[in-house]
Amino acid sequence: MTLLVLDTHVWLWTLLGSRTVRAETLEEMARAARQDELIIPVIAVWEVALLDAKGRIDLGGNARDWVAEALAVPGYQLALLTPEIAVLCHNLPGDLHADPVDRMMVATAMDLAATLVTRDEALLSYGAQGHVKVLAA
Repeated sequence: MTLLVLDTHVWLWTLLGSRTVRAETLEEMARAARQDELIIPVIAVWEVALLDAKGRIDLGGNARDWVAEALAVPGYQLALLTPEIAVLCHNLPGDLHADPVDRMMVATAMDLAATLVTRDEALLSYGAQGHVKVLAA
């Protein structure tokens, strides 16, 4: 099993082509996609809608339609916010900043025993502490 939880920016970059993801990471993502194991936390949907509303990203249409189409791409699965994830995001081990979106990303990956794919330096550092598996985008 190769469950990969995609940080919001990685999800956007891969579907919008706005930035380059490392070739090795794209290979891992392709393997996971073949098994329907690319996981999008529901908090990423919220963050996409927020970024769109603030004009920080261009989805080429409305956020609702973009999200529906993006989640219909083969290989992607939506991870809902469960009570376990909600509680875990406030009880993470070690030292991670207070950003609730990042904490929910980490908690989702931990709850699913998955690897978090990100380019966020704080999350990569947190992973290097051994608290969550990470893969650099």
